[in-house]
Amino acid sequence: MGSTRRSFTEEYKQEAVNFVIGGGRSVAEVARNIGVHEMTLGRWVRKAKDSDGAAASDDAVLGESERLELIRLRERAKNDKATIAELQMQVEFAKKVATWFAKGKQ
Repeated sequence: MGSTRRSFTEEYKQEAVNFVIGGGRSVAEVARNIGVHEMTLGRWVRKAKDSDGAAASDDAVLGESERLELIRLRERAKNDKATIAELQMQVEFAKKVATWFAKGKQ
């Protein structure tokens, strides 16, 4: 006696995924309610999230002005880090000088 494999339409799968993603419900809860195995629904949700992530990354291509702004901000951050390092060295030197003067007055 063989088992029959159930097939689901894309609309059914999308609606089930929307219950999980859009409805804020857990995969287990939705799977129980619609009569689908939890792992099956989890696979549908993962596939939907992966396809949404791929679509979002395609939209994330930077324009020329954004690219120039990113380069400018990275250069500024690099300069700021160098300034911070220099100021930290000055603070350390000031601490040593203060310690030296404090020892001299005793």
